[in-house]
Amino acid sequence: MHQGKSFCTEYEKSKVLADQIALQAAAEGMPITIVYPGFMYGPGKLTGGNLVARILIERFNGRLPGYIGHGHDRQSFCHVDDVASGHVAAMEKGRAGERYLLTGENTSLAQIFAMAARITNTKEPRFHIPLWLVELYGWISVLVSRITGKLPFISYPAVRALRNQWAYSCEKAKRELGYSPRSLTEGLSETLVWLKDSEMIRF
Repeated sequence: MHQGKSFCTEYEKSKVLADQIALQAAAEGMPITIVYPGFMYGPGKLTGGNLVARILIERFNGRLPGYIGHGHDRQSFCHVDDVASGHVAAMEKGRAGERYLLTGENTSLAQIFAMAARITNTKEPRFHIPLWLVELYGWISVLVSRITGKLPFISYPAVRALRNQWAYSCEKAKRELGYSPRSLTEGLSETLVWLKDSEMIRF
């Protein structure tokens, strides 16, 4: 559970506050079951939350020539369709007042890049881009976004979130809800094909 002392983003803070309200309501007898998705990816609208797809677009269009980070940053990646199924399962099978992690494989963005190269039979990036440099780019992206009105590629708060370890286990959801997340290889392959078919990347 989040300690609630410091936050990387306002979004993260809002989720913690909402979680506290939900837990209080559950303690007072409301039939509430709480689910926590991991770092979601997959086909869909290219919002700020679909960071994996947007990073892959930058990577395969030559605008992101290196790995992001050094592989020490770990997130729990989960396919958006699996998370949707997990929500339905929580409504049908979840116990009131319980919390479930709808997460997936724990890995880094550097490993995501390496996996994408293997899947597409393309060359892996040759160097790493340190997170401090990506964060600087995030500051510039936000400033440009305020002028143009276009969504920034990545914001500096998002990079700060990447500096933390977000690796978790979904064993409880598997055991009690029948949650069955697909492998990252399968999900990433599907995402790459979708991006290619949508003519957003080439390989």
